[in-house]
Amino acid sequence: MAEDVAFKISLYAKSDVGVVRPGNEDNFLVLNLSTAETWKPGSEGGGAPEKLTSFNQSHYGSLAAVTDGMGGALAGEVASRLAVECVRDRMLELQASPAYSKLPFHERLRLSIELANLYVYQMSLKRSEYSGMGATFTAVGLFGTTAYFGQVGDSRAYMIRGGRIQQITRDQSLVGQLVEAGHITKEEAERHTYRNVILQALGASPSVNVVIDRLALHDNDALLLCSDGLSNKVRMDEMKTTVDRADSLKEACEALIGLANQRGGEDNITVLIAQVSGGRLSSSVAPDKRATAPLGGDPTQEERWGAETILRDPDLPDHIDHDLVDDEEATLPPENETIPPPSRVG
Repeated sequence: MAEDVAFKISLYAKSDVGVVRPGNEDNFLVLNLSTAETWKPGSEGGGAPEKLTSFNQSHYGSLAAVTDGMGGALAGEVASRLAVECVRDRMLELQASPAYSKLPFHERLRLSIELANLYVYQMSLKRSEYSGMGATFTAVGLFGTTAYFGQVGDSRAYMIRGGRIQQITRDQSLVGQLVEAGHITKEEAERHTYRNVILQALGASPSVNVVIDRLALHDNDALLLCSDGLSNKVRMDEMKTTVDRADSLKEACEALIGLANQRGGEDNITVLIAQVSGGRLSSSVAPDKRATAPLGGDPTQEERWGAETILRDPDLPDHIDHDLVDDEEATLPPENETIPPPSRVG
């Protein structure tokens, strides 16, 4: 359990179908881990629950995520929905377990995403209409005074701090790899023929490499999570300008979605913005611009404001003993089929 640090979290999220596609395969998750209160599309009659648009961080922390589904027919919609439901359930189970609550927060986040991957994969095998389904998953868990980013695929998390914006997560995509290797520029990547080819997705295989980064929070930091329906249409600097000009986070989300739709709206668009303030957070100052060592060929820490990648703990279990977690209703797959939640990864 984290030491109580009751800073305020102001948050808003919205998912939009766009102007071309018939259905929305995106999804999002907002979860207060201390109360289990949850916001996802379709909950609360589709509106924003007041308790999750402004609340104090404490005890177990909080989690926000966006996911972009893929697959034929309704499979992408199913994959993204199962991903958020499974991560929610596993995070609550693990923190309630005397055995698994001893794991560091970031490893519980990693393990929850790994188990969601296995769950989506098992469902894709179980029903032919869901064969090949998958989903990206970009999450930020706030615990103590630290933000932990979990990444699979090419949805993104940005940080707005001290009048600047930076992309914190790294795209697990073909063009992202080419940019990191120095073969193409970020501008060329935006127009590249294969810009939509991703290297990882939840459900594509029984195991997945969840990249976890951590970054200390500062007062007035704003975190922006989005699917590529936004990032493919709106530049990073335009995101910041739009957020700065908006009178509220709700207005900022709607303005960003509107801009993406004005520019074609060929894809579903999901935007989630969370701002932290008060508590014992460090004062918000301009980011340190001193150069730091690169992380194994990836963007330098300077480019991500000191974000550190945390490798998977070799002692982290690759399975869960359900006798050691509290009994909870398993996430129900479509049509109320009942299968046990996954207990092993890899």
